[in-house]
Amino acid sequence: MADWKQDTIAVHGHSSVRAEGIDPVAPAIYYSSTFRASDAPQFAEMATSPRHIGFYTRYGNPTHAQAAEVLAKLEGTEVAMLTASGMGAISTAVLALVKAGDHCIAQTRHYMATAKLFDEMLRKFGVDVTIVEQTDLAAMEAAIRPNTRFIYVETPANPTLVVTDLGGIAALAKQHNILTLADNTFAGPINSRPADLGIDVILHSATKSLGGHSDITAGAICTSKKLAEEMWDTSLTLGATLSPMDAWLLLRGMRTLPLRMEKINANALALAAWLEARPEIEAVYYPMLPSHPQYDIAKKQMKGGGPVVAYAIKGGYEPTSKFVSGLKLASQAVSLGGVETLAVHTAAMWAGSLTEAQMRTAGIAPNFVRMSVGIEDIEDLERDFAQALEGSGAA
Repeated sequence: MADWKQDTIAVHGHSSVRAEGIDPVAPAIYYSSTFRASDAPQFAEMATSPRHIGFYTRYGNPTHAQAAEVLAKLEGTEVAMLTASGMGAISTAVLALVKAGDHCIAQTRHYMATAKLFDEMLRKFGVDVTIVEQTDLAAMEAAIRPNTRFIYVETPANPTLVVTDLGGIAALAKQHNILTLADNTFAGPINSRPADLGIDVILHSATKSLGGHSDITAGAICTSKKLAEEMWDTSLTLGATLSPMDAWLLLRGMRTLPLRMEKINANALALAAWLEARPEIEAVYYPMLPSHPQYDIAKKQMKGGGPVVAYAIKGGYEPTSKFVSGLKLASQAVSLGGVETLAVHTAAMWAGSLTEAQMRTAGIAPNFVRMSVGIEDIEDLERDFAQALEGSGAA
């Protein structure tokens, strides 16, 4: 098992978590909120043992354990913990590692809820936060203080696809004896394994590529056993518990993750290159395009670019709005990483959640589109985008 490749892990990685006496080919769903003990001593052991998978589902569940085992192996970490959403995972990890008087560093571009966590919530509880341009390692180092607890990064960043140098950040943090946390949602473990580059905690919105079918909401923390123990009490207290059904759907989704990502990577790169050649397009951002500002870093730390392509349409807000409204095959919907292609007018989507200043900091322009590419036929996608661009009035 130690030598298994990711394709094999995705299908068989859960196999060490089994019920006694039975061995189903498809993993079972343990849809129980609580579990019996055979006697008082066993109950006492179950109640006090961290992450016991047969006590109470907020503490753990066999279906959780199976999905977590697969994900930890895919990411190359000792353990994984599941939560009810990506923000459940991010909030659990961050709040577990800081206290009043601590300082942490975050990058300028994040998922909007993560940005609010650092810009607003942590400051309310006496945690100081410095926001730094993620491509500037010297600025990251200059921001470190004696009370800095961790550096938090997200790469590729949402929604601009700026790529952060994970190896550089990890090396810098280790020099100063501080932790590193990385949101790996956009790349995923098939395309990038931050732990291999020295990152301490890897976070996921498992709602996205890991689940892959737009039918679950889930999150995950992948890390060492030591750090997982530090986060355990916070996880129990916050109570962002994943349902057994969603854990099972996540497990099922990961079984086809390598196959889906191979197709999605190919489609996304082809569509990004196609868009770059269109006269209606001002700029395209995709990590595996040679025109991407951090292309060299992306090639070094990523096997594929992932599902998300971002681009700017000529003419500003109105043509961009018309273009997205004119799509027929691709849907206007939030999220990413599913089997279907989604496209959103980013400025319209985030206007109600971020201030104008926060949108400027995040690099969200009025003519910006974020697209998650699915597994459809590439020629069908190109035809759909062509007709929508031609009807947008972009020039």
